[in-house]
Amino acid sequence: MTQPHIEHPAVGFGRGPLTIEDIVAIASHGAPAQLSTDAAFRARIARGAAYLDRLLEDDGVVYGVTTGYGDSCTVAIPRELLGELPHHLFAYHGCGLGRFLDADETRAVLAARLASLCVGMSGVSVALLEGLEALLQNDILPLIPAEGSVGASGDLTPLSYVAAVLCGEREVMHRGVRRSAAEALAEVGRAPLRLRPKEGLAIMNGTAVMTALACLAFDRAQYLSRLATRLTAFNVVANAGNARHFDATLFAAKPHPGQGRIAERLRHDLYHGAQTNGDHRLQDRYSLRCAPHVIGVLEDALPFMRQWIETELNSANDNPLVDPEAERILHGGHFYGGHIAFAMDAMKNAVANVADLLDRQLALLVDTRFNHGLPSNLSAATGPRAPINHGLKALQISVSAWTAEALKLTMPASVFSRSTECHNQDKVSMGTIAARDCLRVIELSEQVAAAMLIAARQALHLRRRVTPEAGVTEEAAAMLVDLEAHIELVEEDRALDADLRVLLAAIRTQRWRLYAE
Repeated sequence: MTQPHIEHPAVGFGRGPLTIEDIVAIASHGAPAQLSTDAAFRARIARGAAYLDRLLEDDGVVYGVTTGYGDSCTVAIPRELLGELPHHLFAYHGCGLGRFLDADETRAVLAARLASLCVGMSGVSVALLEGLEALLQNDILPLIPAEGSVGASGDLTPLSYVAAVLCGEREVMHRGVRRSAAEALAEVGRAPLRLRPKEGLAIMNGTAVMTALACLAFDRAQYLSRLATRLTAFNVVANAGNARHFDATLFAAKPHPGQGRIAERLRHDLYHGAQTNGDHRLQDRYSLRCAPHVIGVLEDALPFMRQWIETELNSANDNPLVDPEAERILHGGHFYGGHIAFAMDAMKNAVANVADLLDRQLALLVDTRFNHGLPSNLSAATGPRAPINHGLKALQISVSAWTAEALKLTMPASVFSRSTECHNQDKVSMGTIAARDCLRVIELSEQVAAAMLIAARQALHLRRRVTPEAGVTEEAAAMLVDLEAHIELVEEDRALDADLRVLLAAIRTQRWRLYAE
């Protein structure tokens, strides 16, 4: 199952607000990043840096520029050491652990930080913006440990690895090889930066990691909403369900927009008319009948999540901010990632509920007490070899395990604020932990969806043995034909992990265009 390569136009920084789709396009290596050459944009960036220079000449006091960091803000930095302070900031924050962010996540982080600095209120130089642009254009990816951020003062520790790489320190992945940042920069003709007085703080004191991960989570969750709907349509037919549960008049009576869209998509996939389950049940069990109400929660939450994520993406979220027009230093707390934390905590809850819905649908399909005439465990084996074949018995167990783990991770991270750094950071967002948890829930839910694709392919084939006329409408049928061409019917027991990995890749590259995306 290969996805055709699609050329994306360059994503422009400094030309206006960016979207989640812009970050995803850069992250997936489909779109180049391009810093605006507009004279007015570059002049605004330069004004902020020049104002800071004048302030320092006049012995002005600026947090993190002429003072120490965090609780050390009362420590005055001697003038002769000001140039070294930014390098000390990224040096002592080099204490991240855990897995490294993958290539897509790292590109998204670089893009999110560049987007924020391009707002023009961070007091950085054009050269710093060009340095971030060069990392993206040359695919020089800092090795960023995933763990170590409490989400305020932003993503200090993970972003220290970006600052260090710009200065030629620490390690990167470049052209598939792990190597020193200095070597990679030299190979593409870039000299390491010497950070200006506020530039270390500007890179690190912001929400770029959590926001980048949130952009990727949003894209994957949005696709899962559509895929779970298509799978539900398959499962309604496979389980001889009742298409009338998704009637338009019924859903007009409870008009949540997203819920209504899910019902509309199910009507799009299913032949509407007579009840399909005949002499079985007037009403299907909840995992089929209430699918729009479960998936609809995610569908209705996505718009507000988009608003919050894109607002954060296009914000100046470091501290202090520099107003280049009024020539003011504004000390505040925009590094606090509360909106991203809440969005990610909400998203992982809604996504895990969708995984649980699919898990329940599979439990019905494999059980002869509930599947209306299909064989036990959806085994396609017939004849004398049928007794030794087990169909999807173990797959259903794995789906149960993945679902349980996803549900376990729905505890909101944002309520676990910890007082840190001598009680200077005494209320923190945990936004990055929430985003990482959300991505893990999505990963597990995608595994459930991959298993359900195997089950749907199996169950619909078996349903046609019992009811030859059973089927879905044209677009859904085309997807089923594609599945059947790539996933062999399970007749003799075989390992399914290779099939699952193929399907996971198809899900993550969004192979199937669902519902006129």
